[in-house]
Amino acid sequence: MAANPIEPTASWVEARRGELSALLEARMRPPGDGDPGRLVEAMGYSLLAPGKRIRPLLAMAAAETVGPLDDDVRLACASVELIHCYSLIHDDLPAMDDDDFRRGRPSNHKAFGEATAILAGDALLTLAFDWIAEAGDHASEPGRYLRAARALAHGAGVRGMVRGQARDLGESAPTTLDALEVLHGEKTAALFEAALKVGALAAGAAPEQVTALARYGTAYGIAFQHADDRDDAEHGQHAAAARARLQLLIEEACAAVAPFGPAGARLIEFARALLH
Repeated sequence: MAANPIEPTASWVEARRGELSALLEARMRPPGDGDPGRLVEAMGYSLLAPGKRIRPLLAMAAAETVGPLDDDVRLACASVELIHCYSLIHDDLPAMDDDDFRRGRPSNHKAFGEATAILAGDALLTLAFDWIAEAGDHASEPGRYLRAARALAHGAGVRGMVRGQARDLGESAPTTLDALEVLHGEKTAALFEAALKVGALAAGAAPEQVTALARYGTAYGIAFQHADDRDDAEHGQHAAAARARLQLLIEEACAAVAPFGPAGARLIEFARALLH
């Protein structure tokens, strides 16, 4: 497969993150002087807050690994951030993790009230699929976006992220590393896997390419959570084993995209960055 030259990841991330921010800003704050309404304000409060945008960036990287990143593909990739944002709003609610702050400022329900926060999360969740459908309406091969929507639904729903949240709330804390990785696989890695599949499918990836990128997403997602938990006392009993697993999972992610050659280099850089 022919590959485009890979620019340094830092400059690529800066450029793509800027594109994502402009897209989200334009769609959440349409031109005009009218009051956008408290619901839209609450949606924008969380969605437009500064963030790393890792999931849509990985979706875009997956897309560029197999094909061009046009406006429709970019919109589909951005939809992953809406899902992630909705999950954070709901996770912070008193009925879930009960967090008063998110990224250094009041969480959504503290700023807008619980009812509006729930609705803002609901609206972002449904808007994500509206965006994928819109991209499909413009595309010459709309079936790509149908498959991308299904992949996102699987990763975000009862087979993935929501199932993981239910497990986290309804079951005792994992006592083994294997059990911890089951939780990480559902609550965190499922959406990463979906992000890679959304980007790949929207860009026209072949089935074997989607499978390889999905393997990357799963390994990356579990590694991401191990890296995030390194200083978390709650997971201290698993710390030594998790550090070893982090390295192995990064190697697994890199191996999954090695067949892409130079086109997979950016995803390899993303994975290796987890060590730091």
